[in-house]
Amino acid sequence: PFERRKMDTQKSSSTLSATLLALILGASVFMAGQVWAVEYVTDPVTGKVYTAHEYGGSLTFVKGNDGGWIDAYKENAVSMWALVNEKLGKLDWALDRDVYPFTGGYMTPLYALRGALAESWEQPDDTTIIINVRQGVHWHDKAPMNGREFVATDVEHSFQRYLGLGKFAGQAPAPSGGELTSVPWESVEATGDYTVVFKLKEPKLRALNLILDWYQMLMQPPEVVDKHGGITDWRQGVGTGPYEMTDWVLGSSFTYTRNPNYWGFDEKWPENRLPYIETIHGLVIVEHATRIAGLRSGTIDYIGHGGSTQIFNINQSLSLQRTNPEINQYPWSQRSDNCAGINTTKPPFDDVRVRSAMQMALDLETMNDSYYKGFGGTIPRGFVGRLFPKYMTPFEQWSAELKGSYSYDPAGAEALLDEAGYPRGADGIRFKTEYMHFDRFPISWSEFMVSYWREIGVEIDILTPNQAEHTARRNAGDWALTSDACGTDADPMIIAPGFRSTVARSGVHDAQYDAWLDSALNASTIKEQQRIIKQMDMRYIKQHWVIWGPWAPQYNVAQPWIQGYNGEGIIGGNTGHLVFSKLWIDSRMKKAMGH
Repeated sequence: PFERRKMDTQKSSSTLSATLLALILGASVFMAGQVWAVEYVTDPVTGKVYTAHEYGGSLTFVKGNDGGWIDAYKENAVSMWALVNEKLGKLDWALDRDVYPFTGGYMTPLYALRGALAESWEQPDDTTIIINVRQGVHWHDKAPMNGREFVATDVEHSFQRYLGLGKFAGQAPAPSGGELTSVPWESVEATGDYTVVFKLKEPKLRALNLILDWYQMLMQPPEVVDKHGGITDWRQGVGTGPYEMTDWVLGSSFTYTRNPNYWGFDEKWPENRLPYIETIHGLVIVEHATRIAGLRSGTIDYIGHGGSTQIFNINQSLSLQRTNPEINQYPWSQRSDNCAGINTTKPPFDDVRVRSAMQMALDLETMNDSYYKGFGGTIPRGFVGRLFPKYMTPFEQWSAELKGSYSYDPAGAEALLDEAGYPRGADGIRFKTEYMHFDRFPISWSEFMVSYWREIGVEIDILTPNQAEHTARRNAGDWALTSDACGTDADPMIIAPGFRSTVARSGVHDAQYDAWLDSALNASTIKEQQRIIKQMDMRYIKQHWVIWGPWAPQYNVAQPWIQGYNGEGIIGGNTGHLVFSKLWIDSRMKKAMGH
């Protein structure tokens, strides 16, 4: 139902926008005493028609929070700085959206990447990667960089600092380093003005992918880092990107201003220098109702994944469509956010029969129809998403018995609980437990699941800690059930390590999975890695480590005068803001609509 209705929604939105455009603009428009003709361009990738490219104007978007993140070496700062500081690679904006959907915030698989600050790369052997730095790129004309050329030693400096190598030997690797810092690096050295050589102590299949698009791996200004020991104030931020950060009121607003000397051109229209929009304003607005009100008034141009402010609730989407049909909504899904994580290290959930019973108690079809108006999808998956079919076994190939354990069968669920030693008591209750709700999502879904579990005699109290408390308890393993995600459309090698036994937040302790994970991480070929991940995904499914819930659309929302947009959320790992550098404003339409 989601796929069918998604297509209908997009068709309706496109038709409506075309109709609105015709009404507002017509073949020509009289404005301020002048007649001007409307020109159009056709997107060579999507086939969508936009009004012609235009430079200037401003775009206002909403962000859930700005976090005070200043230095990508120390913290999750990339979303704030991706318009200013660049990576070596980026998601190819000219790639077919059916090949890669441009949603989510995960690191981009290698097949979807193209060079950013890296012009090209080569691997002469299995422990050497050579990055050829793009020539003609300059830092922003701001002290202390003063517009000097970006060269190989800048790459060397950023990576050596991040990895604790070279001049930073003895310094701990970046706290945000994750998989990148776990690679057995030997050295990172500039061997010429535009050449950097990465050496590994042993082969690592994903090393190139990590170099090009690790979440936090921005190229930062050496002169600033050396002088201040890092980026300690937003005013110190200098990059090579399409925008400069020109204002930031922590917790309130921030502003980016166009870099007039940016090196990049539009991948779809190669003759056009980027970026198009002159000023991008970010507003920090926590309340969703306030965000929607801003859209309706026209003071906000965009809410969505680019600011972690997308619409999750189908009723809110339908309400906005009724009151403001001219505003474009773009449904997308990168995973199911309606799953429930299970702490399998503690009773009663250390018994797979109990975990299976919790799944069988949920009537997913009815829940989808009543809660998501049929827009969701109920076919279960493991941790591997739809974009990676070679890493997973599709539901239609599961055994009848396994399919049954993911089907609505309350009588079967009760029989499993009896067998596991949890009969109903005199009060009808088998056992009591807690569900830790993640407050980013509507609590009504958690309440919906709990109501079904109550029907099989499982009594659950819903806890509502704030995000910091939720994270702390999850990391400490101090939980029983919690909000979780499944079937993620991201590189499986990013998701798989999250279920290692040593990761308390996973709630899993399984030696077989751990052994397979080690083999996958050390695989010498993609084919071998795919085979191992498929085994791991099936174990995840059979052991019911997570309770599957329907995946449902989220909505990126944009005013009709935003041109060049087709619902995209990223251009690389954690780089949602960077999408705005590809868009332009139809100023005539905006003015004609009273804004």
